[in-house]
This record gives sequence, C-alpha cells and structure tokens, in this order.
Amino acid sequence: MSASVKQKLTVLGATGTIGVNTLDVVARHPDAFEVVALTGNGQVERLSQQCVQFNPRYAVVLQESAAEQLRSLLREAGCQTEVLCGVEALEFVSALPEVDNVMAAIVGAAGLRPSLAAAQAGKRVLLANKETLVMSGRLFMDAVHHNGAVLLPIDSEHNAIFQALPRDYNGDMQRAGVSKILLTASGGPFRRTPVEDLKQVTPEQACAHPNWVMGRKISVDSATMMNKGLEVIEAHWLFNVPGKDIQVVIHPQSVIHSLVQYVDGSVLAELGNPDMRTPIAYALGYPERIDAGVGQLDLFKVAQLNFEQPDLDRFPCLRLAFEALERGGSAPAILNAANEVAVAAFLDRRLAFTDIARLNEEVLQTVSVNAAATLEEVIAADQVARATAQNWLERRGMQAA
Repeated sequence: MSASVKQKLTVLGATGTIGVNTLDVVARHPDAFEVVALTGNGQVERLSQQCVQFNPRYAVVLQESAAEQLRSLLREAGCQTEVLCGVEALEFVSALPEVDNVMAAIVGAAGLRPSLAAAQAGKRVLLANKETLVMSGRLFMDAVHHNGAVLLPIDSEHNAIFQALPRDYNGDMQRAGVSKILLTASGGPFRRTPVEDLKQVTPEQACAHPNWVMGRKISVDSATMMNKGLEVIEAHWLFNVPGKDIQVVIHPQSVIHSLVQYVDGSVLAELGNPDMRTPIAYALGYPERIDAGVGQLDLFKVAQLNFEQPDLDRFPCLRLAFEALERGGSAPAILNAANEVAVAAFLDRRLAFTDIARLNEEVLQTVSVNAAATLEEVIAADQVARATAQNWLERRGMQAA
C-alpha cells in the first residue's frame, strides 16, 4: 500500500474474531497503519496483549472492574496505553479527530452507538457490525451521507457485492443496470439435518460451522440462517435495494461470497477462500489492494460449485427477517433484540434450538413498531423487545440470568 502518512485506526471489538483478523492484517503493514485505540469487553488478557503489541493511545472496556484489571496488566508490561471505561468512551475513540478509519466490529446492539458516532464524525467506517444497519438503517445512512463519512462493508457477502457493483454506484439500481443482488449462504451445519432432529441440537453442534471461524453468537445465527436474514436487511440499506430484489442462495462451498445480476444477463461474482482477512484487507487498503495473508484460491481443488434454494421451513428465521424488512420502521430492531435474547438463552442451554425462531416470531408479532426515526426510538424498541423476550422465557420457566 503506497502511503506517505500512516492511516490511523480505531478497532472497536478488537478481541473478537473480526478484531483479531484486522490486527493480523495491520501487523503485515506496519508502515501503512497506526493503531490509535482498541476496545474490548470480557477478554481483558487478550486486549492487554494487543495493547502491548500495537501500543495504542487508548484502550476501552465497558466495566470498571475490567478497566482496573487491564490497567494492572498494562502497568506490569510497561505499556503506557490509557484505559477508559463505558459506552461514552467507545463513542469518544470512534470520533477522535486524528483517527481516519474505524473498524466497527462490536457484536450485537452494543455496537450501534459507537458506529453511529464514527459516521457522525465523518470517518471511514469499516462496518462489520450488521446490527447497526439492521436496527437503525435510515438513521445510520443519513449520518453517513450528511457528515461525509465513507462506508465500507466488511461482511464477506456485502464486501463481495461492493466489489461486483460499478465503482461509481450511488444506490440507483436502474442507472447502474442492476437487476438483483444474490446473497450466498453456506447453509450452516444443519443444511441436511432432518427437521425433526433440530430440536435436539446442542450449542457445540450449532457453533461448529463447516467453513468459517466465527464467534459463538454469529455461529448460531448462521445455523438458524438469522445471520443471512440480518444480512438481507443490511444489504437493503447499504445498496438501496428493495427486499424483492435480494435473493438468498445456499452455496455450501462458501467460495462465491455473493453476486450481482445485471439487466443484460451478466452476473458478476467475487470468489475467494473463506477467510475474513480478505474483505478486511480490501476495506483497509481501499481503493488499492493489499496483502491479507490469505492463500490463493485453487479452483481445481474446489472442483465444483453447488447452489440450492433455502428451505424456509427449515430456516424460519430467514422468513422472519424478510417480514421485518417489509414492515419497516423498528421491526428489524425488534427482531434483532429478540434474537439476541434467544441465542443467549440457547447458548446457556435454557432454550431449544428450534425455539429460537418461535421466540423471535412471538416478539415480532407482539411488540408495536415505531418509525425508528431517532436513536431514542430505536433504543426504546430494542428495550421493549428484550423485555418481551425475557417475559416469554420466564413464562416457560427459562428465566434469563
């Protein structure tokens, strides 16, 4: 990457899978990037090791107890990184004047406020937190446009679409000659499992993704295909494409990461090995390409590419996501909140795998939808949905901790 001045970077969610892969790419280009801030949640020892390696000016955690633990570890290591604490601190490091790029990789609704702060500060936002767009699509995209921010998607599917669209694409499908967006999905670990056996699925089985290395929550979402449903909503906002023009295609090999279909019959696809460092490197280096540390795709080894239509009886969460997108307003935020509660309960072995979709549908049908025109409306919908989901669990003797 040719650069006379280092690009300065904040990594939100540095200890998660995306954050770790981001720092792996950054470490390969020490002359191109400087880490200004790192944030984490529960993995304090890993965050301390990252601070020692990259020497950021700031490190942020959410809880004061974690902050004290991190300060102690950094003192022992002789690291001068300043430790901050709380949601306001996340927003602070997302909007630092000296920062050029913000990797938004905090999982779940917790990533909304710092991602929005980065957009409002006009940063180049490398968006890996899909909940930001799912919960507050219009609000976030308005912040991007009104503040001169640059939005680069990190999800492998959306990054692939971004690469397959014309470089000057401005959200006008007709002008660009785009007829459809095709989102690929692996189908997860239960693509062939008899539906009647899904009720007995364990967290370990759900987290054993056949192709990708991901965190536990995202792995479960992949197994239910809620992850793909949330990506449908995200694609709608990123590329200004209506739900009817977004098609999900099961592609078990995870080699084609997504496709764009054009009115002339052409279909452009982005292919590569299933490694998140590829889209991360593309966004970090954009508009240039930089080494990601990823091996080259061997088509002879892949040998064949298969495609299937998703079975909505097997994957009802995907159907719910399309319904939430159609309803609009806060419906996607309601669905996302319910799903976070449901997945947490499943991972704690308090909810059956097949009850994830049942809880999600109950909350989506029960909670009133608002316009989601302000951050306050989005947060209110999120909180009501979470409370409704917790009540659903309690009524069935599955009270959350």
